[in-house]
Amino acid sequence: MLKVNRHVMPEQPAEVRRHNFEEVALGFDEDTAVEEAQRCLNCPKPRCVGGCPVNIYIPRFIHAVAERDFQEAIRIIKEKSSLPAVCGRVCPQEKQCEGQCVLGIKGQSVAIGALERFVADYAREHGFDETAQPPAEPKGKKVAIIGSGPTGLSCAGALRQKGYEVTIFEAFHIPGGVLMYGIPQFRLPKEIVQHEIDGLKKMGVHIETNMVIGRTFTIDELLHEEGYAAVYIGTGAGLPHFMHIEGEDLNGVYAANEFLTRVNLMKAYTFPQAATPVYAGKKVAVVGGGNVAMDAARTALRLGSEKVYIVYRRGEDELPARKEEVAHAKAEGVEFYVLNNPVRILGNDKGWVTGLECVKMELGEPDASGRRSPHVLEGSNHILPVDEVVMSIGQGANPLISDTTPHLEINRKGNIVATEDGATSIPGVFAGGDIVTGAATVISAMGAGKRAAEAIDAYLTKEGAHA
Repeated sequence: MLKVNRHVMPEQPAEVRRHNFEEVALGFDEDTAVEEAQRCLNCPKPRCVGGCPVNIYIPRFIHAVAERDFQEAIRIIKEKSSLPAVCGRVCPQEKQCEGQCVLGIKGQSVAIGALERFVADYAREHGFDETAQPPAEPKGKKVAIIGSGPTGLSCAGALRQKGYEVTIFEAFHIPGGVLMYGIPQFRLPKEIVQHEIDGLKKMGVHIETNMVIGRTFTIDELLHEEGYAAVYIGTGAGLPHFMHIEGEDLNGVYAANEFLTRVNLMKAYTFPQAATPVYAGKKVAVVGGGNVAMDAARTALRLGSEKVYIVYRRGEDELPARKEEVAHAKAEGVEFYVLNNPVRILGNDKGWVTGLECVKMELGEPDASGRRSPHVLEGSNHILPVDEVVMSIGQGANPLISDTTPHLEINRKGNIVATEDGATSIPGVFAGGDIVTGAATVISAMGAGKRAAEAIDAYLTKEGAHA
């Protein structure tokens, strides 16, 4: 008899996983994946496809899983997505493809993300996860991609398949962008990201690391001296925001992306085997309520912190993080200190954090974002005793490229102004992902990269016709 209820992804027990950096979710086995795939109604007008930013033809790949044709399933996925093992793990499917599933209207949607992950992992483990199609005949033109995060990787793969010579310039010593430095190992194992990157290299994509564009080369130099016919800027939004309160310069205060980069990319959790240390306080306050805050809090636990608090100025219902991430954090022991807002960080005479002064908040009417606005309760100041504070209140655009690129239009937040297909104010220069939209999801950044690849191809084809 067909199983009606959605299969639940098996996980490491919370009391075990909070002490290790191994992946939390364990994935479906073959029989479970097939049973879950058989729940799909194979709708004639599938809404789930429209809910996917890269428009994977979801019913087709799920039908292939139901038939145990996993080779066909990965082929269908890779027609649209170059990073299925990544997206199956970190995309907010509940707001995208699964949020549109017809079964979810009166029951439980198909576990599309878990099935995508299963197919990608199965294909990798059995050696048939190469790209859907080989590169086209060489076009004889070079395209530069700045940044090797999800939008850059997606754009690079699509352009390489079209026959362009593609070089990715990455500022860090390891490619992968936020997939490598931002998302913890226990959510996204780095060997999986590396495998996806190796696949692009096999296609012929060149990757140059330790290349800071705006310093090593400017955009103008890439276009006019280095022979690139077009440039795609996909540098993300990596400049951390701070609250500008007293005590932010104390020892033991981190920006979340520095904290996570030290641990994820620079292996600080293995210190002294790796040369990069990271301070792990006994009591840690992570300020913010998004996915990055959850990552930082759960990482602090795994580093040995005894108490970890999420300090958030709104209520729990307003947390912007995925419900799954909030549930995982709670199960592992993170405490949610909601309706509290920091006003000062206290320190000792040696310059180390000793506490976080907060004020209590109450929620009023909804603001422009649709969330209820928080207001300070006068006279509610109090001290939360902590010895480490991680600021996770968002990040913005690094101004290095815009400062060294005359005529590149940016908005008041420092983000590059670009059209839907990525065209900027400079002919031949395109941009997409977080550097344009501000912080968003991996899959939306990938969608921007694929759209930009189409636009770059159209631009270069037109330019060639006029040459």
